[in-house]
Amino acid sequence: MPDTERQVLRAADRLVAAFGGGRVDDYFACFHPEATFVFYTTNHRLESSAAWRELWDTLEREEDFRVLECRSGARRVQDLGETAVFTHDVETRVSTRAGEETLRERETIVFARQADGSWLAVHEHLSPAAQG
Repeated sequence: MPDTERQVLRAADRLVAAFGGGRVDDYFACFHPEATFVFYTTNHRLESSAAWRELWDTLEREEDFRVLECRSGARRVQDLGETAVFTHDVETRVSTRAGEETLRERETIVFARQADGSWLAVHEHLSPAAQG
């Protein structure tokens, strides 16, 4: 496995583990401050990590939103030099005031190599997985 692919998979593993483990600060530390987010559950693009964190905090406060578990599969890394595209299937178990739910989704995360050699997510796009 090429070194860039290994590094990006490690960065993705950190992100997914923090998300699935409910470690919110660790999860948001995986994103560049200027990262953008496109979620099918919102009607607009989130223009920064701070905007996504604000929405997350609102969901926690108003809906008792919690991530209980997250699993990643069918993973692929496309190495484009200083950026890489990570795609995967994601299954997430969440809890809200309405109860528990398992979400099956597809996700694309674009990572960019930072000056220190680390990889941060700079864009995330989430869509529902096709049923069937």
